[in-house]
Amino acid sequence: MAEISATSFPSSSSSALAFRTSHNGSLKCQNVAVPRTTSQFQELSVRRSQLVGNAVVTGHVTGSRSCKNQAIRAVLSGDGTALAADSKEAGLRGKLNKVVLAYSGGLDTSVIVPWLKENYGCEVVCFTADVGQGIKELEGLEQKAKASGASQLVVKDLTEEFVKDYIFPCLRAGAIYERKYLLGTSMARPVIAKAMVDVAAEVGADAVAHGCTGKGNDQVRFELTFFSLNPQLKVVAPWREWEIQGREDAIEYAKKHNIPVPVTKKSIYSRDRNLWHLSHEGDLLEDPANEPKKDMYMMSVDPEDAPDQPEYIEIGIESGIPVALNGKALSPATLLAELNTIGGKHGIGRIDMVENRLVGMKSRGVYETPGGTILFAAVQELESLTLDRESIQVKDSLALKYAEMVYAGRWFDPLRESMDAFMEKITETTTGSVTLKLYKGSVSVTGRRSPNSLYRQDISSFEKSEIYNQADAAGFINIFGLPMRVRAMLEKGI
Repeated sequence: MAEISATSFPSSSSSALAFRTSHNGSLKCQNVAVPRTTSQFQELSVRRSQLVGNAVVTGHVTGSRSCKNQAIRAVLSGDGTALAADSKEAGLRGKLNKVVLAYSGGLDTSVIVPWLKENYGCEVVCFTADVGQGIKELEGLEQKAKASGASQLVVKDLTEEFVKDYIFPCLRAGAIYERKYLLGTSMARPVIAKAMVDVAAEVGADAVAHGCTGKGNDQVRFELTFFSLNPQLKVVAPWREWEIQGREDAIEYAKKHNIPVPVTKKSIYSRDRNLWHLSHEGDLLEDPANEPKKDMYMMSVDPEDAPDQPEYIEIGIESGIPVALNGKALSPATLLAELNTIGGKHGIGRIDMVENRLVGMKSRGVYETPGGTILFAAVQELESLTLDRESIQVKDSLALKYAEMVYAGRWFDPLRESMDAFMEKITETTTGSVTLKLYKGSVSVTGRRSPNSLYRQDISSFEKSEIYNQADAAGFINIFGLPMRVRAMLEKGI
């Protein structure tokens, strides 16, 4: 059999992939080192992988042959299907050079890899952000990415950045969407999308892609961040383009392209987890009349099964930002992780709500936010000591808009940034500590103290005070109530 020889030189790699046919007709891949600078890799302090070793294709191969000095035209899957990779030719829908894909290792993103290569003739760099979703969700991603046809996997630990620069500003602002939702997924998307833009610059990608459906909020959150940080990047959203209509179609596509299927056709819940929360959607939750099953919850115990004895904790706060637990200073991510464990043990932070999605429809979701619920209770309580009435009213009114903007993916909007500057200024005196009682799903405030407290016991006491003369109240009431008194006089003809 004639020899097929080709070499691929990926721009983001320090090695080349040499492909040759062996004497028995199989196609083998060999890693060949090539010189290049290392500064790019020093800047990108992440875990990366490269397709190395032997790639053997069985069955009838019909891929094009190339001469010795040409780039390889295709990578062949196990069934002989050509998956355009490092190709100079366009795919079925056009041509892109390199795409950074938000990758979870689940069914959707696993099939997106070969779909991108087939339809855009591009190299695919998978990107995974560690935002505290748990080590189990990160295990095996490198192998899955390789099996799907990615050229490399980039993993970045964003947990501290996520908590410090995204969660805590929302906490300081008091941002809660539609009275209940503590914005767990909403806050995570911009930090992930920002990292994707950074990786795209580092690896020389001209496009980014995500696996968000056309019905959800996340597509907006990702893409508004892309637009804000690099408007030149092309965005590919397969769920808005491909013929795949659901999970069953995706499974069939994966099997056709010999991509390992990470789930069965029977899916129970759609979940999103990070260090702040865990969300549950789908299955029986789609009927808002159904009570969630007890075994659905993963971060918290049923309040009925929580300890019979309450637990008291103290949260230390500086300028509206939590900094300590029980007198011990902790990093943002460590503090939140500790509170998740403590709160989960007591069944804290379960929310069941029907919310209005940005795209117009209503959806039902169940959220577990144990540590976040504790922190919101603490920060808001301390503000009762340090902020005056009008400051609280204005802050609360802006918090509604702040939450709406975060929910809508407008994190990098100048308006949110301006409101954040106000929140930082208005809470600069919110320093102190709050003692909380955790018991069977409830969080109760039992004490609060601050060196900047506006509460004065000598004034508030029912005992005689030199500062406040009770007789002065009569004149205040007469002036304060004058508009109401005049209106009543008019109505009665006086």
